[in-house]
Amino acid sequence: IRGRSEALPWPRAPHYRRPVQSKSQAVGSATPAQLARAVSDLLEGRGAPGREGRHEAALATVIRRAGSAPQVVGARMLLYADGSTLGTVGGGAIEHQVLEACRQTLRTGRPQTVEAHLVRDLGMCCGGAMEVFVEYLQAEARLIIIGGGHVSQALAPLARSLGFRVLVIDDREEMLEDPAFEQVERLSFDADEIDAAVPDLSDRDYLVIVTRDHARDERALAQALELPHAYLGMIGSRRKVHTVLTRVLRRYDERGRPRPDLARVHAPIGLALGGRTPPEIAVSIAAELIALRHGGDGRSMNGIAETVARIDSKQTEV
Repeated sequence: IRGRSEALPWPRAPHYRRPVQSKSQAVGSATPAQLARAVSDLLEGRGAPGREGRHEAALATVIRRAGSAPQVVGARMLLYADGSTLGTVGGGAIEHQVLEACRQTLRTGRPQTVEAHLVRDLGMCCGGAMEVFVEYLQAEARLIIIGGGHVSQALAPLARSLGFRVLVIDDREEMLEDPAFEQVERLSFDADEIDAAVPDLSDRDYLVIVTRDHARDERALAQALELPHAYLGMIGSRRKVHTVLTRVLRRYDERGRPRPDLARVHAPIGLALGGRTPPEIAVSIAAELIALRHGGDGRSMNGIAETVARIDSKQTEV
């Protein structure tokens, strides 16, 4: 718990001049351990505070080598979205071709394979052939749950199984010791200390407010509105939401500040599934997060009526 105290059918490539990178961009070669650490840091959202272009990358890996070639099987290179690189797949024309494939993968998110005979296709003197696999990598989405009660205990492991990196904030350390939080990060802070608990919040982060009382929900929401996020949701009945939002707006009015855009707040949180128990509420919250991540609208996919109608119409035609 962390708290306040802590041989291939490709045409020959034309002659070209290799683009020159600035020293600030070109990291150059790296050891396997350095590359492994860089990949781990990227996937877990670590290691690049303030550099938004370091949260996604294309990873190129040499998967086949024949004859004389500039790199061995397993050699890797990262191209980050900000244009910086780490590692190498051999330099020269082959690396130029792989970098182009990496840029395409960054745009589309789709993996691909680059195959080239180094003499016939690229005019290199090595004489061998290489095959390089290029894949897209992106940092895990982070879910920050403010509150460590029953809903949080149900939501945290569920969200972890859905691929979220989960952080739970609560000022009660005994709550953070619950077995439900064994696989997530636990932060001993109060509800209105979100920025202190997670100082590197970004507009990719999901914030869920499920504290133990209205006053804490109000304080958490008032602060969360000032912080970057992709999603901000708060638990509660419609009456409670009305009360909390009224108090938050009063804070702004009393200080003569412009009101925040409350349309960004999801409250009551979750999709309307009808459940009332903590596990059911957790499922409704998770369902809303999934819909947001993938552009869904939360409607039922049931299309049986249309399917039956099509079957009946075809039988009528026959």
